[in-house]
Amino acid sequence: MFTHRIDSATYMKLLEQQDSEKLFQLIDSSREHLRQWLPWVDQNTTVEHSRQFIQRTLEQFAANNGFTAGIWYQGALAGVIGFHKIDWENRSTSLGYWLGEDYTGLGLMQKAVSKSLDYAFLELRLNRVEIRSAIGNVRSRRIPEKLGFTHEGTIRQAEKLVYGFVNHNVYGMLLEEWEEKENSKTEDDEAQG
Repeated sequence: MFTHRIDSATYMKLLEQQDSEKLFQLIDSSREHLRQWLPWVDQNTTVEHSRQFIQRTLEQFAANNGFTAGIWYQGALAGVIGFHKIDWENRSTSLGYWLGEDYTGLGLMQKAVSKSLDYAFLELRLNRVEIRSAIGNVRSRRIPEKLGFTHEGTIRQAEKLVYGFVNHNVYGMLLEEWEEKENSKTEDDEAQG
């Protein structure tokens, strides 16, 4: 089973059917917060919808087409992160994520994205990971910017949200860039140790 420890209070693990109610409760308690940036929120109105979503993500993982994991913080489901799908021919994927409103501002997502990049580059040996974020979604944009992704451009009217179409910023990270960043971090740690 896919489980990755992030820190002493936080880990990622595949969502399982037994998590359906917790997932639905997290979505429902953060509905207004999430609706602003996630077009699927209004279609998830029952525990059964969450159960169906989890089933699709388990099938995705079984097909070796990426993962969707819950982010668990202090024993509670705080959010979701995962690869949309993996293009094995080009060794690339895109990453999506969200947190329940009560879990924002704790640094959880930056750590979860970093751990997901380790998995993508070091375990799966992918060459490229992309993150797209609505231009107005400042918190989401900060994640790839802080992790050293390259802003590669803007896609106009890329997604229809409840209030209309929004432009997306596209951020990319390459395997060689992640390895260079990780090597630099290791050298800094050794110099301080």
